[in-house]
Amino acid sequence: MKAASQFLKRPVAAHLLRNMMTLALAVSCATPNYAAVGVEKTEYKGWKNCYRITNGEIEAIVTGDVGPRIIRFAFLGGQNLFKEFSDQLGKSGEEKFQLRGGHRVWKAPEDPVATWAPDNAPVEIQITPTGIIAREPVEPLTRLQKEIELRMAESGSRMTVIHRITNRGLFPLKFSAWALTMMAPGGVAVSGFPPRGKHPINLEATNPLVMWAYTNLADARWKFTKKYLTLRQDPNNADPQKLGMFNGDTWAAYLLNGEAFLKRTKADPAKTYPDFGCSFETFTNNEFLEIETLGPMTDVQPGQTVEHTEHWALFRDVKPNSLTDEELDRAFAPLLKTVGTDP
Repeated sequence: MKAASQFLKRPVAAHLLRNMMTLALAVSCATPNYAAVGVEKTEYKGWKNCYRITNGEIEAIVTGDVGPRIIRFAFLGGQNLFKEFSDQLGKSGEEKFQLRGGHRVWKAPEDPVATWAPDNAPVEIQITPTGIIAREPVEPLTRLQKEIELRMAESGSRMTVIHRITNRGLFPLKFSAWALTMMAPGGVAVSGFPPRGKHPINLEATNPLVMWAYTNLADARWKFTKKYLTLRQDPNNADPQKLGMFNGDTWAAYLLNGEAFLKRTKADPAKTYPDFGCSFETFTNNEFLEIETLGPMTDVQPGQTVEHTEHWALFRDVKPNSLTDEELDRAFAPLLKTVGTDP
């Protein structure tokens, strides 16, 4: 009797096993596979509540104790191309705004009070299939609420970063979303002008080149070619420098130790942009260099959100022999063909 019972159980078990395997296969085929992008909670340089996003090739670290900030973006285990202020890492709760480093979102045009509102409180973290959303509490001073969403490609070195600012106040506001990336010292920023032409065939103006009161075009850190604007970060030169411009195809790259960080966004020439029409700005001093993109000025009603998207990528072995049109074309034309679409 016992043997007969075992004989009956074996085919039933086999049948159940086949059904379970069939069901698992059906679920795996019906559900998108996002396993290539992983998110884990981690400590980073004194902050206990950071989040690391990786696809096995690149990694990004977002702070949870302050922000929203992306404090690191790098090849897996490689150099962080973003600036870090070591004396400000791991801290929170300060009354005044802290530079800290990394990547952040601000409102433009710049205001010494409202733009510099502190982001020193913990943020809400929402894990998504391809990354995370980091959302700050409503700022008491401005009644704005900022968030950054990361969508990492399942393979390769690309990531889409979406910046959102919501008006949580009682009155309409007009502003632009401003995405600022602080780069590590010692590199060179490169940005392209709109397509060039020839006189007298192309007589119309193509774009503004905007100066600040402290801008000095004689500064040796600037280099201009027909197609490109470049700015070198010099740790030995503390004089601040800044320029802005408009380009419908706004992009900027930063070269450091043979690697390149590149970000790109689209700008609409039919819309109004801050700072005399800038969709791109760059700033440097002796501590860091910033590459910044800006969205259009927008009337934001209470409860409404303005959104600004950048496409990011990292590249290895980007080594132009000089900062000339020919060398920069050779270095960046192939890279730009791969950046600018969602992962």
